[in-house]
Amino acid sequence: MTRADDLADASLAIAARAGDHAAFAAIMRRHKGWLYQFIRRYVADRDDAYDILQESFVSAWGALARFDTERPLEAWLRRIALNKCRDRARRSAVRNAALRLFGLGESGIADEHTSRAADSHAQVDQAVHRLEAAIARLPRNLKEPLVLTMLEGLSHRQAGEMLGINAKAVETRVYRAKRQLAQMLDPSDLSDIATASS
Repeated sequence: MTRADDLADASLAIAARAGDHAAFAAIMRRHKGWLYQFIRRYVADRDDAYDILQESFVSAWGALARFDTERPLEAWLRRIALNKCRDRARRSAVRNAALRLFGLGESGIADEHTSRAADSHAQVDQAVHRLEAAIARLPRNLKEPLVLTMLEGLSHRQAGEMLGINAKAVETRVYRAKRQLAQMLDPSDLSDIATASS
């Protein structure tokens, strides 16, 4: 009887797709080392990198039906992991933008709610999703300055040059966008984002 660890990646993937957990465990043993190192190039924190590694394998297990066994498994796993890294970076960027947008962190909502810090990625993801949805609902003349300055990191002058308006107009529109977002969002969403781990 052939041991799973002796099979080629394609054979392991086919077996795992049929529900063979031992085959998928062999895939994980074979690829977890280099995949973790790949993730670490994108994520500074070791614990975050380990979390993303686990999330990547969970996603890979769920997506095996779509894996083309004629293609290298390494490239497929790398793409999944890269998407997970980008998701984490996006959540972090939106979280940091929320901190800047609403002045959270040093006082206010974050301090009032530190005792109930979000301990679930799902809870934070939901809050981030609601913030993103609220940003998407802003009028274009408010959304564009906000995204360029708070998410893309451009100065008011740089954003104004892109939008064909002056820096003061950008500042005014960002202020109005922040006020609208504060009205659209539940304070608990902001506290979840503020108190979540980076």
